[in-house]
Amino acid sequence: MTVQSQHPETIVLHAGYRSDSATAAVAVPIYQTTSYEFKDTQHASNLFALRELGNIYTRIMNPTCDALEQRVTALEGGAAALAVGSGQAASTFAILNLCSAGDNFVTSTDLYGGTWNLFANTLKQFGVDARFVDPSDPEAFRRATDAKTRCYYAETLPNPKLNVFPIKEVADIGRQLGIPLIMDNTAAPVLCRPLQHGAAVVVYSTTKYIGGHGTSVGGLVVDGGNFDWEAHGERFPLLTTPDPSYHGAVWTEAVKPLGPIAYILRMRVTLLRDVGAAMSPFNAFMFIQGLETLPLRMRAHCENATKAAQYLSRHPKVTRVIHPSLQDGVMRHRADTYLRGGYGALLGFELKDGLDAGRKFIDQLKMFYHVANIGDARSLAIHPATTTHSQLTVEDQLASGVSPGYVRLSIGIEHIDDILADLDQALAGI
Repeated sequence: MTVQSQHPETIVLHAGYRSDSATAAVAVPIYQTTSYEFKDTQHASNLFALRELGNIYTRIMNPTCDALEQRVTALEGGAAALAVGSGQAASTFAILNLCSAGDNFVTSTDLYGGTWNLFANTLKQFGVDARFVDPSDPEAFRRATDAKTRCYYAETLPNPKLNVFPIKEVADIGRQLGIPLIMDNTAAPVLCRPLQHGAAVVVYSTTKYIGGHGTSVGGLVVDGGNFDWEAHGERFPLLTTPDPSYHGAVWTEAVKPLGPIAYILRMRVTLLRDVGAAMSPFNAFMFIQGLETLPLRMRAHCENATKAAQYLSRHPKVTRVIHPSLQDGVMRHRADTYLRGGYGALLGFELKDGLDAGRKFIDQLKMFYHVANIGDARSLAIHPATTTHSQLTVEDQLASGVSPGYVRLSIGIEHIDDILADLDQALAGI
């Protein structure tokens, strides 16, 4: 970055890319290409052997994606990043980069419904066991750990439970045992930098706040470069023993001339190469556009959400409002510790008349969009029990924070008077 800064407002505009070397274009170009010409046979051989890094094929890397990766890496304070096709792909790669059949990982129960289903069912088909624990007690992670545990996983601001995760407490336990903490920071970009609190890896659904426009699906994995894989080599054979899929490369050894990027390099040249969940260059371009205004939008999101939470907490038809700004005790302490500059844009609430009232409220909204997404600049609403978390059992829904009458709002950046007016008229109609 030509301008050295620790401020996110500057980083999102200037990190990594300055201008195109061939044309001097200031905007990042969309490199809509499948492949790249090699200088000669030796150059091609060097690239495939990882003797030098460079572009080979867009399934593995692309210059537009690279610009996005560099910028988010700088924003998070990490070592390197990998752009992938969706947030679900990011979560899947983050786990499978460390876990093989017979291994396990420990995960918070406070998860987005799609992630819960991925962990509880789909990864089980790969022979990888997800052990769910209640994060209100950080020691639960230690108790669930054994010799085959490869990582911990959690969401910073869990969707929809909205109890901020104890990042440092669990990261410290993991580092004592030689286990990295992977944090999904999708709902709290800019507000939280998990790597500063001891996390080893950060994942994002860029579909959400990083984009903000609701036009593109994507994901990112950021390698913090702060975990010593070799010191606990017996736990991480995928990184510390010869990889038969890449002519016997030992990733912790192969990257030593390049920096502490064994985790993310293996993910790129094995998982991304073989599974092919690549982010398109066009989507990467769109996420760069969103990223440039992310700090400004997060301030507006958070301010509006706090005001909306206060309004709902006073409404006679609402029995409970779930938002970090209204918490107290340990939960409020965690929110104040890990969220800086706002309490997030997600809020949930429960209505007195339960399921039917929740459905009626959704149907009465006029400005809010009824969609299965969060993080748009526009305000969104959904009834999780019948949509995003409908694949879960009733017991698992409750464990993840979803009751029959729970409504989730993703508060946008419209004028607060218009947001409150729509909430007011919808509540009046039930």
